[in-house]
This record gives sequence, C-alpha cells and structure tokens, in this order.
Amino acid sequence: MIAQTPQPPYYAAIFTSIRTAGDDGYGDMATEMGELAARQDGYLGIESARNETGITVSYWASLDAIKNWKAVSRHQLAQKYGRDKWYESYKVRICLVERDYEF
Repeated sequence: MIAQTPQPPYYAAIFTSIRTAGDDGYGDMATEMGELAARQDGYLGIESARNETGITVSYWASLDAIKNWKAVSRHQLAQKYGRDKWYESYKVRICLVERDYEF
C-alpha cells in the first residue's frame, strides 16, 4: 500500500536491511512496531517491501517526531533485538521530502 502523505515538506526515515535466517519473534515485533509508530505524534504513514533486501520508509511531520520515535522504549528494545539477532546489517537514512507526485 502506498502511504497517503500530506503536501511536502515532510520527512522520510528509510530503513534498509538484510535479515538473518529465521523469525525468532521478528514478525510479531514488526507488527507491534507498525502499530506503535502509527500512534506517535507526527507519524504520517509507512511503506515496506522485502525480498533479499528489506526497505521500510516511514513518513514524519518533523525531525523532532523522528527523534521522539527513536526514543520510545519499546522501539529501543526492537532496535537492540535487531542488532543482536534479526539483522545481518542495516542502514537508516533521514530525508526531507521536498516534492512528491502520484499517478
């Protein structure tokens, strides 16, 4: 599903990852994180796809909203599990969306 975002400017947090083998609780935590993120102030939407490489883009109204999401204790636990057991590697990019268009 394509996120319905407002007119720019807004921010995107792009999370690109390579998973380890097995689920080990990943699916449940991913579902929980999606639901928790959606309840945060400044959250605008999310898009995600996974094949060998996973890419999740979350959209936010401000840099402070992204900073606050990163600091949520349950999200910090998910980040720890990600480093310890779910990801071989990952990269996070924070971007300002200055323009968008659709068809």
